[in-house]
Amino acid sequence: MAKVQSWEVSDAFWQRVEPLIPPRPQRPKRVKFLRAPGGGRKPIAPRRVFAAIVYVLRTGCQWKAISKAQYGSGSSIHKYFREWLKAGFFEALWKEGLAEYDEMEGISWRWQSIDGSMVKAPLAQEAVGPNPTDRGKKRKQAPHSRGRAWRPAFDSRDRGESP
Repeated sequence: MAKVQSWEVSDAFWQRVEPLIPPRPQRPKRVKFLRAPGGGRKPIAPRRVFAAIVYVLRTGCQWKAISKAQYGSGSSIHKYFREWLKAGFFEALWKEGLAEYDEMEGISWRWQSIDGSMVKAPLAQEAVGPNPTDRGKKRKQAPHSRGRAWRPAFDSRDRGESP
């Protein structure tokens, strides 16, 4: 039996995902286009698009780095991704998966919480102490790179004075 990779879409998984895929937008009939209908790239099969999206999200590769022979053009796959995202496909998929997990294992909703704090802790400085990279002391600065390495014998003199 061949080893199944974590990014491959199984038939069972595809059967659960397929009803959630948004339909392709139809071209308006009364609008005249410069190209004839059917011109341009052929649409990619939704299963192939979904498999490519799962591959990109699972492996972390760039859209343009996916295999063209296996999945199709990276820019086309990304276009579908944006369309499906806008249509709410991924949110619906997440909700379906969450509902299925709740049926199988049960989610303890009482213990769920959201942590979204993105500010500094106000009392952290007292507990942690001063920053090790900046201890608040003045330190001797390194000399300027273009400065003289020697010091003059006299601090200063006027032009009229002799040394």
